[in-house]
Order: sequence, then C-alpha cells, then structure tokens
Amino acid sequence: MNPEQFFKQAKQALNLPENTVLQSSYQFGVDADHLADLVQTGIKTATTSAYDLYEPNEPLPKVGAYDVILNSRDEPICVTKTDDVIITPYRSVDDQHAYQEGKGNRSFAYWKRVHDDFFENEYAAAGKNFNPETAMMVLEKFHVVYPK
Repeated sequence: MNPEQFFKQAKQALNLPENTVLQSSYQFGVDADHLADLVQTGIKTATTSAYDLYEPNEPLPKVGAYDVILNSRDEPICVTKTDDVIITPYRSVDDQHAYQEGKGNRSFAYWKRVHDDFFENEYAAAGKNFNPETAMMVLEKFHVVYPK
C-alpha cells in the first residue's frame, strides 16, 4: 500500500473531511525502522530538521498537518498530526525536546552527540558547513492519529 492509499484509509477511519490533505510522507533519519517504531508506540513525539537544508520551494511542517511515517522499505507505518512547529537556533534545543525525540537514553547529551554527527553529515552532503552556534533548526512536535 502506498502512502496516499494509507492516508485515504486513515481519513475514513478517523472521519476526516474528504478534502483533508496529506502534507508529506517520509522516513526518519538513519535508522528508519527503529524510529518509526518509536513513533508508532508514542515514545518519539518530536523531530528536528535543519532549516538551512530545506529546498526553496519545500514547505516547512505546519501545525495541524498530517504526515505518513514510512519504514526503511517506504511502507506506511502510521499517520501523525503536527502539534507545534518552532524555528530556533540549534544551540537553543533543550532537554525537553531531546526527551521527546525518544532516542537512546532520551538525555540531552545523547541527543546532542547523535545530532551533531547527523547534521555534520547532512550539511556536508549538501555542500555546506554545519555550525552548531549559527545553524537554525525546525523543531516539530506531533502525535500518532492512525493506527491507534
């Protein structure tokens, strides 16, 4: 089943209006299966993306938007609804956001170590330099709406 079919099924199950749109479908990070499981079980309720790496016409996450989370084989796992979106400096990410990301021991130290490496690689792949003092991040909070 593709993400659009999965979302159509979710809309029916949730009694959402027919004109409700799917914002996006995506995999999380470098361990898509594990992170999709954390989302589906409600452990992972937040994510961080690099504002500087969004394409010019690529939409930012929006409060109230629906997304389909995919596993490593691009199979739909669940539908999330975005609760909050904040653009903030990387250096301003706090303990609470790190905990809500649900990774490792959920500490800020773990979050920072993993994300320093992740963003260094992501920026390098885009031909840019990652500077934790000046990089801007998109912090998104969400919850699973389907399947429950």
